[in-house]
Amino acid sequence: MKNLLWVVVWLCVLCGYECWSSGVDGQEDFMLLAGPQTKQLVRSSGSGVNGAFDCSHPIPPGSRQYFEYLQSRGVTHFKVPLSWAQLLPTGLPSQPQQAVVTCYQTLLRQLLEVGLQPLVVLHGSTVPVALRSRYGGWESQELMDMFQQYAEFAFQEFGALAHSWVTLSDLDDVWHAWQPADAPKLLQNVLQLNRNIYQRYHQRFPDKGRHLSIGLRAGDVAIISQIKSSTTVDFLSVHIEYNCASTSNFAKELRSIQMSSGNLPILIYKMTVHDCSYSQFQLLGNFLQVLNNNDLNIAGCDVKDMLGKLDMEDAQAGIPDYTGKTGFRNSYQSVWDKFEAQNTTERDAFFKESFPADFQWATSSESFKVEGGWSEGGKGETIWDHFGHEGLAFVNQTADLACDSFHKVDYDVYLLRGLHVNTYQFSISWARIFPSGHRGSQSEKGALYYDNLINALIESGIQPVVTLYHWDLPQALQDYGGWTNTSIIEAFKDYADFCFSRFGDRVKTWNTFSSPWVVSHAGYGTGEHPPGVKDYVVASYQVTHNMLKSHAEAWHTYNDKYRMKQGGKVGIALNSDWAEPMDPSRPEDIAAADRYLQFMLGWFAHPIFVDGDYPATLKTQIEEKRRECPHSEPARLPIFTPDERKRIHGTADFLGLNHYTSRLVNNSDGGCTPGPQGVGDFQAHVDPSWSSTASDWIYSTPWGLRRLLNYISTEYLNVTKVPIHITGNGMPTEHSGDTFNDTSRIEYMRTYINEALKAIHLDGLNVQRFTVQSLMDGFEGPQGYSERFGLHHVNFDLPDRPRTPKQSAYFYSQVIEKNGFASKNQLFYPPEPKNMRSNKVSSMPPSTVPSQAMDVWRKFSKQTKFQRKLYHYGTFPQGFSWGVSSSAYQIEGGWNANGKGPSIWDTFTHKPGSIPGNSNGDVACDSYHRLDEDLYMLRALKVKSYRFSLSWSRIFPDGQRSSLNQEGVDYYNRLIDGLVAHNITPMVTLYHWDLPQALQNLGGWDNVDMINIFNDFCDFCFATFGNRVKFWMTFNQPQTIAWSGYGLGQIPPNVKKPGIAPYRVAHNLIKAHAKAYHTYDDKYRKSQGGQLSIALNADWIEPKDVNVPREVVAADRALQFQLGWFAHPIFKNGDYPDAMKWQVGNKSELQGLSESRLPSFTEEEKSFIRGTADMFCVNHYTTRIASHATLRLTPQSYEYDRDLSEAEEGDSPTTAISKQRAVAWGLRRLLNWIKEEYGDPEIYITENGVATESKTTWDDSARVFYYKTYVDEALKAYDLDGVKVKGYIATSLMDSFEWLNGYKVGFGLHHVDFTNPNRPRTPKYSAHFYYQVIKDNGFPTPDDEKMLYGHFRKDFIWSTATASYQIEGGWRADGKGLSIWDKFAHTPLRVFNNDDGDIACDSYNKVEEDVAILKQLKVTHYRFSISWPRVLPDGTTKHINEAGLNYYHRLVDALLAANIQPHITLYHWDLPQALQDIGGWENETIIAKFKDYADLIFSRLGHKVKFWITINEPYNIANVGHGYGAAAPGISFRPGTLPYIVGHNLLKAHAETWHLYNDKYRAKQKGIIFITINSDWSEPRNPYKQEDIDAARRVVQFYIGWFAHPIFNGDYSDTMKTIIRERSLAAGLLKSRLPEFSPEEIKRIKGTYDYFGFNHYTTVLAFPVDYGNLQHYDADRGAGTVADRTWLDSGSSWLKVSPFGFRKILNFIKEEYGNPPIIITENGISERGPIDLNDVHRSYYYEKYINQVLKAYLLDDVDIRGYTAWSLMDNLEWATGFSERFGLFYVNRSDPKLPRVAKTSVNLYSTIINCNGFPAPSSGPHECLNPLPEGTSAPITDDTVRFLGMKLSTSDAEVGLNATFALLIVAVLGAVGSSICFFLARKQSMKKLHVDTYDMKMKF
Repeated sequence: MKNLLWVVVWLCVLCGYECWSSGVDGQEDFMLLAGPQTKQLVRSSGSGVNGAFDCSHPIPPGSRQYFEYLQSRGVTHFKVPLSWAQLLPTGLPSQPQQAVVTCYQTLLRQLLEVGLQPLVVLHGSTVPVALRSRYGGWESQELMDMFQQYAEFAFQEFGALAHSWVTLSDLDDVWHAWQPADAPKLLQNVLQLNRNIYQRYHQRFPDKGRHLSIGLRAGDVAIISQIKSSTTVDFLSVHIEYNCASTSNFAKELRSIQMSSGNLPILIYKMTVHDCSYSQFQLLGNFLQVLNNNDLNIAGCDVKDMLGKLDMEDAQAGIPDYTGKTGFRNSYQSVWDKFEAQNTTERDAFFKESFPADFQWATSSESFKVEGGWSEGGKGETIWDHFGHEGLAFVNQTADLACDSFHKVDYDVYLLRGLHVNTYQFSISWARIFPSGHRGSQSEKGALYYDNLINALIESGIQPVVTLYHWDLPQALQDYGGWTNTSIIEAFKDYADFCFSRFGDRVKTWNTFSSPWVVSHAGYGTGEHPPGVKDYVVASYQVTHNMLKSHAEAWHTYNDKYRMKQGGKVGIALNSDWAEPMDPSRPEDIAAADRYLQFMLGWFAHPIFVDGDYPATLKTQIEEKRRECPHSEPARLPIFTPDERKRIHGTADFLGLNHYTSRLVNNSDGGCTPGPQGVGDFQAHVDPSWSSTASDWIYSTPWGLRRLLNYISTEYLNVTKVPIHITGNGMPTEHSGDTFNDTSRIEYMRTYINEALKAIHLDGLNVQRFTVQSLMDGFEGPQGYSERFGLHHVNFDLPDRPRTPKQSAYFYSQVIEKNGFASKNQLFYPPEPKNMRSNKVSSMPPSTVPSQAMDVWRKFSKQTKFQRKLYHYGTFPQGFSWGVSSSAYQIEGGWNANGKGPSIWDTFTHKPGSIPGNSNGDVACDSYHRLDEDLYMLRALKVKSYRFSLSWSRIFPDGQRSSLNQEGVDYYNRLIDGLVAHNITPMVTLYHWDLPQALQNLGGWDNVDMINIFNDFCDFCFATFGNRVKFWMTFNQPQTIAWSGYGLGQIPPNVKKPGIAPYRVAHNLIKAHAKAYHTYDDKYRKSQGGQLSIALNADWIEPKDVNVPREVVAADRALQFQLGWFAHPIFKNGDYPDAMKWQVGNKSELQGLSESRLPSFTEEEKSFIRGTADMFCVNHYTTRIASHATLRLTPQSYEYDRDLSEAEEGDSPTTAISKQRAVAWGLRRLLNWIKEEYGDPEIYITENGVATESKTTWDDSARVFYYKTYVDEALKAYDLDGVKVKGYIATSLMDSFEWLNGYKVGFGLHHVDFTNPNRPRTPKYSAHFYYQVIKDNGFPTPDDEKMLYGHFRKDFIWSTATASYQIEGGWRADGKGLSIWDKFAHTPLRVFNNDDGDIACDSYNKVEEDVAILKQLKVTHYRFSISWPRVLPDGTTKHINEAGLNYYHRLVDALLAANIQPHITLYHWDLPQALQDIGGWENETIIAKFKDYADLIFSRLGHKVKFWITINEPYNIANVGHGYGAAAPGISFRPGTLPYIVGHNLLKAHAETWHLYNDKYRAKQKGIIFITINSDWSEPRNPYKQEDIDAARRVVQFYIGWFAHPIFNGDYSDTMKTIIRERSLAAGLLKSRLPEFSPEEIKRIKGTYDYFGFNHYTTVLAFPVDYGNLQHYDADRGAGTVADRTWLDSGSSWLKVSPFGFRKILNFIKEEYGNPPIIITENGISERGPIDLNDVHRSYYYEKYINQVLKAYLLDDVDIRGYTAWSLMDNLEWATGFSERFGLFYVNRSDPKLPRVAKTSVNLYSTIINCNGFPAPSSGPHECLNPLPEGTSAPITDDTVRFLGMKLSTSDAEVGLNATFALLIVAVLGAVGSSICFFLARKQSMKKLHVDTYDMKMKF
């Protein structure tokens, strides 16, 4: 065998002289090719030379010896593919990677030195990314031009060293990579390119003996003929397929090529061999016969391809370190021989090197382990859902919620950004996409989830890797046999096809299966996993068979349909242990170890990567067992047909490997026992010395990974050259104990990753990815949550499912950042200097008193609440600086670490009683030791800047330069370098309150020497950090330092000298700042180009009454004393504001002092101070209300000097810090004030945030609302007011030591557990919100807010509505009986302000006036209700009040005469009191009485009325009237039962009435009838949280579903029935409190609708509330509700403007109830307070809400037939009386005539009606938009005066007064003899009646 190669070479050379007698240009050498070098592999693009050494690393050791060996065996030429991407990463020849150039030159010289000629391939791999992203593919002429430049560059660099060249290694790949229609054109372009290169090559090298070719496949004869005509090559470089079963075809194919090419010499560059038996040398003999054909002009061949797997291991003999070749001998034996001799030290030696530059770092998750949402969006049940629900997992745990990743895409991607991975592998849940497993059941919501995930990954620069199947089979498929049923192959193919088509434009790497062996083994063999089949004889093998065929079909689907367009790769992730012989001296154990691998890995890998069939070992072993066991079949292995083998073979673009552990294997007699060990005759063991994990399966044996990779490369990838992706590697820890400090996982990862590194560097393996399993803890199958694989801890005990990085996450991020383990310094590129010149602000004149900025109050303080709160959508400018903040003492800890000196805060906090709980910052967040953890958060947030402070005493322990502490400097260097490396701008505060105690001992800031001492500290910092820090702040909040530290004495140094010290300290601080500024300006700015300022704190101050001048002056003075104290000297004129000087000077004089307590600056100092800031930095948190006050003279105090009092802004939400309310609108006003006061500077908001209680951990919705409103106010200032807002810094990065509050409150975007020594950091809800704001650069207009232009259907109903009790009055007129509302309103304290409906709007007497305003409104319909007691005074038909009926006849007739259709509500809450006296709606007899009443009305009015409503808002009747008692009849003592009883009877009464109309009147009257149901829409308070989502669903089901579900579906919803039953039984009741319908009643109620009458006003945000064992509606619903703070208010506390919810609930009705016709029967908004007919808020409401209706109609196909505005006119708004006004028309109640006056909204609504929607502005003015009369904008008041004894309106009194004066003048009387007196009757202040709304969210 050893001499066989000699023989072959000799024969080939001999033949070569015959075959190529004339040669190329007379050359007579036959080319015997070897190579290319594969020591260092690169990622293959799937074409050309795969696995080529690309010079990205040094030439492997042993290469020269190998080359010498080849030359000695007759090889003449060696392939050297060049890497275009490595040589010219940018694509430009002027920017080569010189190290790569040198590497290739060295390689070529080595070859020449040993006598081998290089055959250089210009391109066969990857186009430089820069060129591909710029120009696209080969269709681009620009790319071809760049390739020609690259060719000329290669000729210049390597032409002297190589005489034989191939331009493109495989033209076929380029040609077929384009669409068929364009392929000919592309081919011509490529051939022209080759022609140009050919000409340039021979022009440059005219000497003989040089050849240039192009590579192609033998099958492309058409191309060959074109090459012939172009004559641009010296020989043909051919890739040919050879089949030993048909040698004649081979010779024939060569002849065809010869003829087509015009007899060009043929170099067989590559040969792919099929169906050859290497042991018989068949290929060799056949090929030699072909060569002996004299008519063939063969120039050479590839030796390796010719010899196949013949033994070439001699190549390794005597060559140190060379391990790159394989032989025919057993692959396992080869690998074992290679590593067996390693001792433990050699085996475990740590390799310190880097991974290849383009290495992929990944982590992973699996759908069923993390997603949760098991039934969300229509997802089907999986076999794992079934498994969990059967109680088969650890302690009956399920994956129903798991990590809740279905709702937490942003949370998961946040973790990935923090980790810094560039790849994320996740699996798709088949049942989420196709619930039944088949395409016909596709769930769009499921697909959208994956769309969102993929898009979020790509936005974060993370490549998605998708696994199509990771064990979670749809249960519907398992019901038909699952993977044992061959029909699943087609189902899987179809599922894969859908995924490729839906996601393939973004997903470029696919795993068809992950660990399919586990499915076969544990799912269908041992039955440990679902589906729990225990059949290792048949099922297990059949499952593998079907999965292999499914994989192949998926691969071919991608290959045939998608690869050309999408350019991705499809592989399979196979799991395998490494196996070592138990006794290495026993050959049978070595063979057993090999069998172990063949039964695990080979079972799947061999068919795919070798020959399309199972490994011979497996087949032989099974056959032997079948012979040995005739009476008990141990295994039945299916057989692939020849077509199936061909179909399966080669169906992978990479081999994915899941590897976790190793086993020791010995030979054994398995007997007739089924299963791998029995059939395979081996047993597996573990070494007791191996490190164990929480899993009894996984032991840490890292060396096994390297050995397994070598085995895979040898066994499976020797012929099929595809890369290896490590798709899973990790270990579990226990679920309890120290879950964060997972050192065992770190060691596991460190060693396993290092073994992969060795395999790449030392063994030359093409490993391209490493995937750590897993991203986070999850549901681990049978082990439930007891085993934790995650890099992130998930708390499964909490509904939030918070994710917290473990120490292993930080370790992994470090490995990724270093790209391995090479010890190298972090490289960073300092920001380019931008501000080379001083940005010193120009001098300005001093502020006036009050300042000119008082215009800000004039501009904003008169805004209406609507104007003030209206949300603004827009974005900040590009380059806006989004950041977060911290400060040294608050986060660093390490208070005395590494030589740090004590600060004043250390001293203060160490004194007992100083801080709550005696807390201190000794450890704080431990950031001094946890820098990587802080960088993780910043990366995850993707902030552009990070504001932090330097600890003076950490750098200079005693405050002086002489005490320099280098370790402190090193810490900040590492921090700054880390920030810069991640493109985060360091914003450095030089002093944030933590003065070195040694300096305080010298007097601290009250000592003028501090000015120079501070300057020296600044000087050092500028010099040390300034090359990277470009944003400096000298002091943080100097006002706080001066006043709180030296005045109040609240904070260190706790000096209480309020009258003098604050002013002295501020004086020194200002001068210290100025000196530091000048130091930077003079010494550093020119070289460093940074900016410097000071961070000033400022509340906004609003005057108590903007109309009172001295209150405005007081507000301005407050700002000057706080902000102007420091800003005025620095930004204006170098001196204090006159307001301060005047106040303090006068106070001082009044106190008997000879001079002002406020120090003065010299003119020189003023000049020095003036303009010492490059930008304006402001910290802002809240707004306060100022009022003028004359304060006392003693004791002397800065506070009393101000002469004002401050109060909280009472309408705004409180926060966890007293007197720090969230008053967002103040920020906009403050920014405008700064703009006006300080000359329009560039402004950075350097602190803004809100405190929450420490118990508020992750779900901090209050913080989200805070940022949502405050950031928007900053946006308004920028976008609307032109304020130069340049940056926003959120306070703070994480919870920290909050000064005097210790750890009681937190400002952080991240929660820190201060009880845990690891100080784990967990992102809060607000972190994810803030990331979105940063990503969007503000608040782009969402689709919900964009107007849709279009029209409603032609017969659309436009209506408005009222209700009888609210408008009619005439409460005892003409025989009307009493109603429950008459009694309720006449009961004290029931209705606000003791209002009642006795007169109301007097509509009973104003039919004509009401119809007139309806005509003005242009409505087509009018909805009103009939007063039951007006028609039937006692509620029964015993007495019919004809006078009452006559009123409705008159109204209906008047409407019809006006062409307005009446829409009648039979019952709108005003039950006859007589019926209430006998039980009302609780008494079942009311059903018949209501039916009788309806019968009467139908009979009397039905011939004229076509639209009917039985009952209005049964929810309010049942729950508000009979549960809360806030409406008539006011019953609240049985809230757990009575509302449900009433609701039950209401439903039955409705049904009977509907049937009455249907049976008796419909045919004749032809009307339609329904009940009107009201409901809010409900959204989750936290949209990322399943618990909140469930609460929102319950709110809707308990609201709209209570009554709609029985009518449309026949019974109460399962949600209501289940919850109320379970809670009732838990409380000890015998049955549910919710009544049950009989089958007959269900049938009677179901379908009782002609349309869906729907009242809607607002949306709520829901969250779960546990009421314990309380039995009432709210406890049953189990939800609380709040409103988003950005939603506009109304006059009703429950009604917030939230238009988007309208469209959503309309869609809910469509989906839930079968898209019934919908008539919106109420929608509107209220106001309170002074009358203003210019009701812009109502116009806004109607426009936005009606437009949402239009969207539902046009975009969502909701069947909407009509819209009704509530209400026609202001009226009695039930329990709130007349204080809340919903009307389009104002009713002037001060006028006895009760006139109706149109508001502005009438114009808006009538225009919408006139246009039947919203005509598009783009189409020009529409005729429907003709202006209509508007309501006056002048406010109407109810004021009256008495004039000359008469009570007159103010206007009449004015006329009388003028007339009187005129008469007196005309009479020329000598004196005015009469006195004129009049009194202004002020409006009676209404006492506020507290009506508990109980979150009713309705018109109460």
